[in-house]
Amino acid sequence: MRIHIATDHAGLEFSTQLQHHLAEAGHDVVDHGPIEYDALDDYPAFCIRAAQAVVRDQQAGIETLGVVFGGSGNGEQIAANKVHGARAALVWNLATAELAREHNDANVIAVGARQHTFDEAVSFIDRFIETPFSGEERHARRIGQLAAYEADGSLLPDPRDDGREAGVPLPARDSFDPEAG
Repeated sequence: MRIHIATDHAGLEFSTQLQHHLAEAGHDVVDHGPIEYDALDDYPAFCIRAAQAVVRDQQAGIETLGVVFGGSGNGEQIAANKVHGARAALVWNLATAELAREHNDANVIAVGARQHTFDEAVSFIDRFIETPFSGEERHARRIGQLAAYEADGSLLPDPRDDGREAGVPLPARDSFDPEAG
């Protein structure tokens, strides 16, 4: 499998170790991150390029996934998700790594390199790579809804919409009383 990876300065050492690990596991690793340490570099371009490559490869029928990481993984996930067709999930344990693939068919994961040991992070990445998408109808349906919104902004009807003209506020409702349930 081809694995596109990206980081910024916060994950540069982690990136080098990860590339060796993935290559030893038989993966074709493509690095989109920095080539030298620069404490002032910025992650968005690195992560966006990795996500673009994942989407491009998948559209060409190449089995591929992506891994982006930095200090927390949050910004890296946001950057990757700006790419049309990317579904990046923030992963912080084995369950989130597995569910990202199994339920969400995520094609990119984000990991906080400063939040985990190398061995922990690698276990998440390995689990992500080895877990297939379940293909269950409910998960495919939800992914289809995300893709439709991404393509043209369409959403399922709002269940609170009672046919009123768009932009007309809903009538006042009683305040929610947490004690009443």
